[in-house]
Amino acid sequence: MAEQQQAGGNAAGLGYGFAAYGIWGLFPLFWPLLEPSGALDILANRMTWSLVAVLVMLAVLRKWSWIRPLLRQPRRLALSVLAALVVSVNWGVYIWGVNSGHVVETSLGYFINPLVTIGFGVLLLGERLRRAQWVAVGIGVLAVAVLTAGYGRLPWIALVLAFSFGTYGLLKKKVALGGTESLALETAAMFPFAVGLLVWLGVTGRGSFGTEGLGHTGLLMLSGVITAVPLLCFGAAAVRVPLSTLGLLQYLAPVLQFLLGITVFHEQMPPARWAGFALVWAALALLTFDALHRLRVSRAELADALPTPVREPERTVLQGCAD
Repeated sequence: MAEQQQAGGNAAGLGYGFAAYGIWGLFPLFWPLLEPSGALDILANRMTWSLVAVLVMLAVLRKWSWIRPLLRQPRRLALSVLAALVVSVNWGVYIWGVNSGHVVETSLGYFINPLVTIGFGVLLLGERLRRAQWVAVGIGVLAVAVLTAGYGRLPWIALVLAFSFGTYGLLKKKVALGGTESLALETAAMFPFAVGLLVWLGVTGRGSFGTEGLGHTGLLMLSGVITAVPLLCFGAAAVRVPLSTLGLLQYLAPVLQFLLGITVFHEQMPPARWAGFALVWAALALLTFDALHRLRVSRAELADALPTPVREPERTVLQGCAD
């Protein structure tokens, strides 16, 4: 019975994980629907309506107990505000990149992100890399050089997305707050700036909220929902499936973005770009193989360390059954 419940939990967790990363992967289809809104206009609306959406979720879940202890920890609050600033940069560059015809390059940013995270671990957390990880990082650096030649410029959109999201992950690790709660705190921190930006855009005639029809206004409000829902799905997946599984699922989002960039938005992929992406994928394949190998080794070492249960003699067992 317990095994069936665990299997059901894993299946549900996989479903939530696919939903989260699938929605993130399909984001490039949504942001162009908000045109003629500019990137700043979309970003301000996304921050504003994300706070509304996540507050509704917290009210439904009745998850308010985390607020009071957090208010007594100024360091965690400051790190959360910094995380809000970093994710605002990430969101803004991503929206601009998608709506400017750089969907493939935005996908590259999230392919590179695991390599950036490893680099942060070495430089900022003093972590020591295994040989395979060093090789993967080296391949990643080579890939950036090849892509720079292929684009004729530094792939700055991808690099900004990778480094901003890597920094965001590092800050969230230090804050150690749940996904829904952290989104509420971060959007609350940016809410005054978002509203101020919306007012300024409206006064200067650059805002689009309420000026492009009810359908457009509804889509701007929906940006908050599609920001909060995949995060809720991710939180549900994280407590049901192993982190190694989530680590593999994370590639679903950039793969979908890459495919959309080629098939839907018809972005060009010259041979040099294919070569650069191939190097990135090789680095990620090496990282994945190394991580799975380490997981198997760790499980084997743990199994060897556990005491072997002592089996009673068969005669005693039979005697017990007879009694």
